[in-house]
Amino acid sequence: MRTPKAALLVPAIAVVLLAGGGPALADDSVPATNDNAVATAPPDQPEEADLTEGAPDTPAPAPSDDEGADIPSGRVCEAGWYYYPTTKKNKDYQKGVGAEQSNYNGTPHTAQSTFVSDTTGTVGIAFSGEFKVTAKQLVTEEEAKFGVNLSVSLTAKIGNSFSVATPSHRTTTARYGVYRIKAYGYSQYTHANCVKGTKKNATVYTPRRVGWAMWES
Repeated sequence: MRTPKAALLVPAIAVVLLAGGGPALADDSVPATNDNAVATAPPDQPEEADLTEGAPDTPAPAPSDDEGADIPSGRVCEAGWYYYPTTKKNKDYQKGVGAEQSNYNGTPHTAQSTFVSDTTGTVGIAFSGEFKVTAKQLVTEEEAKFGVNLSVSLTAKIGNSFSVATPSHRTTTARYGVYRIKAYGYSQYTHANCVKGTKKNATVYTPRRVGWAMWES
């Protein structure tokens, strides 16, 4: 029995194979996942044009212009910046690691396309707007708010593979990377006398899982 031939359209460094086996996941610290459905278009990308990659390791200094900060008070608080997520968990957005890979099936039959990640990369938190707290504080507050496990950063590793059926005369495109949840919130400084300062709004993307995004055209 002859194996159907297919035209392969892939980046030079990518590895895309036609195979009969199922998914084979590499030994990642965080298992790769997929949505078990091939989309008809690439996944949505963040809308923010001013998105900044990487949350600060140390919080910003205390603001100097907050009214009431020096007013005596019988209450005592631990001074510092605090983060407050204000929305329910939003959908995931994927940040790709490595090149997109495409496979065109030029045969009259359905064929298995196996995509293999060709590089290793770490994806961290990203945000837009004013953001004053550390990444660790942000993750702690969002996990409590949303009831999900999040990370300051996740690593998508080389060698992870996934297989999917490509229909006749169709192209399957795959991208490996890290999915991040989108949330709105703000950071606010609390003074030692418990007076709160001005809110600093931010939209935050926080790593949640490693996985493949696939779409067909």
